[in-house]
Amino acid sequence: MAQKFHNTLSDRLEVFEPAEPGKVRIYVCGPTVYDYAHLGHIRAYVVYDVMVRHLRQSGLLVQYVRNITDIDDKIIKRASELGESPLALAARFTAAFQEDLQRVLCVAPDLEPKVTEHLPEIIALIERLCAKGAAYAADGDVYFDVQAFPDYGKLSHRKVADLEFGASGRLGDGEDQKKRHPADFALWKASKPGEPSWQSPWGPGRPGWHIECSAMCMRHLGESFDLHGGGLDLVFPHHENEIAQSEAATGKPLARLWVHNGFIEVNKEKMSKSLGNFFTARECFRRVEPEAVRYFVLTTHYRAPLSLDWTVGEKGEVTGFPQIEECERRLDYLYSTKQRIASIAPGRIDPSAPVEPELRELPARLSAALDDDLNMPVALAVTADLLKRANDLADLASRKQGKVSQGALTAVRAAFTALGTELGLGLDDPQAFLARVRSRRALALGLSEAEIEALIVERFEARKNRSFARADEIRAQLLRTGVELMDGAEGTTWRLL
Repeated sequence: MAQKFHNTLSDRLEVFEPAEPGKVRIYVCGPTVYDYAHLGHIRAYVVYDVMVRHLRQSGLLVQYVRNITDIDDKIIKRASELGESPLALAARFTAAFQEDLQRVLCVAPDLEPKVTEHLPEIIALIERLCAKGAAYAADGDVYFDVQAFPDYGKLSHRKVADLEFGASGRLGDGEDQKKRHPADFALWKASKPGEPSWQSPWGPGRPGWHIECSAMCMRHLGESFDLHGGGLDLVFPHHENEIAQSEAATGKPLARLWVHNGFIEVNKEKMSKSLGNFFTARECFRRVEPEAVRYFVLTTHYRAPLSLDWTVGEKGEVTGFPQIEECERRLDYLYSTKQRIASIAPGRIDPSAPVEPELRELPARLSAALDDDLNMPVALAVTADLLKRANDLADLASRKQGKVSQGALTAVRAAFTALGTELGLGLDDPQAFLARVRSRRALALGLSEAEIEALIVERFEARKNRSFARADEIRAQLLRTGVELMDGAEGTTWRLL
């Protein structure tokens, strides 16, 4: 099946065909590192992580570049508030960002260029635009002239005429007075006293936000590449401006396909730092497994809004995230199922029994869902089918004289491998994952693991001594506190309901 993605540029679903057969070059806009990553960031980078995983699993050689903006007005402002140097603050939050993405099981990009490491390329690109008459200097600043690029607005489907002067027909004060047109944007900004600066032909200053990505993606992927991704909020002005300045300089399409993920919404508003309605990834990680946050992202199509709810305590404090907690329970089921499959004894396996064709088709169904514009909810539906079939096999193996097909087990294990490779789910050690979740939930409920284990030992002794009434009483006692006992060939384990 051909891979298809929605192209923001054409506003339609298109077959994805890399310019160079077998190789894909992808650039995704990374964060401006002035604070910890919030859930909106996590959503974006999990989406592109699944895309990269899927393309690689499809046999394509993917070069994945995701930048870091480590100098910006927001960084300078935050550093001033904290009494820290902007570069030190950016380095600290870059490390935190990378750690958060590792915790949600995102693969590292092949390259992660930083703005401060690409000043020569940025300055050279601005000079190139000035030489072509697409940019102009104004009192230490340099601006891109949108009227010099006839296709301006083609990504966001806007017209320059719609971006004309305000009702008064006049430019505003300050920076706007330097512009030829209100939509012109800064390529180079003269530095103010005390701000970080770099020398340039226009005096000391720093790059504007948009020019950074153009310089970095063209430096590492060439003047024209396959796919450019980012959040929906970047369509205008950031990606629109990237297209204008890049294509004005080269005369070539910057990217053949533009992909944008939707927002996480809180009360039908986009989650963002500027609106103050955001939760950091680390706030969630204190309450749920990071992998549950990843699973939450997969529950909704990447282009659709993803709504977030939370619960609050008597003092207005956040006490939980119900949807993400439900995703953790689904992961609990996934890992429990993997554990059951792994524990099927060799004597319960029949090498000659037939295997249902549907089992062998699970990896292909998973891949087909992702081929269709990265349809992650359908991929999770395939996952649910896998877990049901896997538990059916485990149930069969647990029956007296029950045996399962070797081919069926092989097919189920292959499907679990595909699940990890394509969606990044189920990659942890099942026993470690289940133990962490159980311990945290028990602590939250005020339950003592040591007391639970002691009661399990007491129940074992009661059963051994044929005191079945006491054994049943212990089971009922634990069940009333939310603890379910599970007896198996290797002893009794427990879980929280």
